[in-house]
Amino acid sequence: MTTTAQAGASTAPAAGRRVTPTGRLILPATADRADWLTARRSGIGSSDVPAILGLVEKKPPLTVYYDKIGRDVDDAGEAAYWGNANEENVARRWAMQNRSVIRRIGLVAHVDHPHWMTTLDRRVTECPLAEDQRIPCALEVKTRSAFKSAQWHAGAPDDVTAQVLWQIVVNGYEHMHYAVLIGGNEYHQGTIRADQYTDVMADITTAVDKFWVEHVQAEVPPEPTGDGESLVKLFRRLHPTRSGSVDVDRHDDALDALYDYGRHQRTEANAKKAKAAAKARMVAALGDAQSALIGGERAYSLEPSNAAPKVDLEQLAERWPDAYAACVAPNPTERIDIAPNFKGI
Repeated sequence: MTTTAQAGASTAPAAGRRVTPTGRLILPATADRADWLTARRSGIGSSDVPAILGLVEKKPPLTVYYDKIGRDVDDAGEAAYWGNANEENVARRWAMQNRSVIRRIGLVAHVDHPHWMTTLDRRVTECPLAEDQRIPCALEVKTRSAFKSAQWHAGAPDDVTAQVLWQIVVNGYEHMHYAVLIGGNEYHQGTIRADQYTDVMADITTAVDKFWVEHVQAEVPPEPTGDGESLVKLFRRLHPTRSGSVDVDRHDDALDALYDYGRHQRTEANAKKAKAAAKARMVAALGDAQSALIGGERAYSLEPSNAAPKVDLEQLAERWPDAYAACVAPNPTERIDIAPNFKGI
């Protein structure tokens, strides 16, 4: 059997060539990242699908839309960096454990639906599940935080399953493998089979086509649904500077949002006060004890907190300006300032 290293050293297929049952190569894995970012905007990739379906809390559907129309909204961060850095090691572990052969491919599009796209992590050329070692399939590689470990105990979580199913749709596979490294030292692997998700794949395809036609091609942004903090960060990147005014008195959603914001703001303030009062009563009941018992069992205790040390930035800037300039970075943000006449509505 060919080794993984030998397979990786083989000549890459040419762009335009069919490299999977229903997929043709758009860009090889060795292509420049800038070219890859440009090319993937001409279709919906597998990492876009969970966001379109609302399965990724920190990536609302609106981020996919702005990415596809060429607005720079990339905010991948450390997780994406370490995912890329560890991809080869995780892929090699899967290949060695399964005595299989894998190859990097690149960006692939469906032969009949060019906007169906995916970047395969690895193509499997000798599947460990079949006597016919040439059965076509691929491998999806993930790295995840240790805090996400529980999500993988019953198989791949929904967002990863949706991503792999889209790769199956684009490439015409019967199944795909996945391998995940959790917390740097916990490894899991599994297989996702197309015949177990026929209806789901049809629903995913419908959702992707609708998003592509009704939003990307029509240049009509989807509603700003999803995680509020992620959306605010998105708008901050889209509009780094602001000036002037906009009339929203006929914008029902903006008026509803103004009402909701004020209502939640008041609820939050009251909840904080109530929480502080409850804490005071709990501490008062302790006297000079550290723990409180109910029926002989510890109910709560007062424990020291490892809060971050407080830094006097004004003194630091005054006495050690060079250290201040080297260590303190600006952190621009914004707050909603409701006009007095509209408070309490």
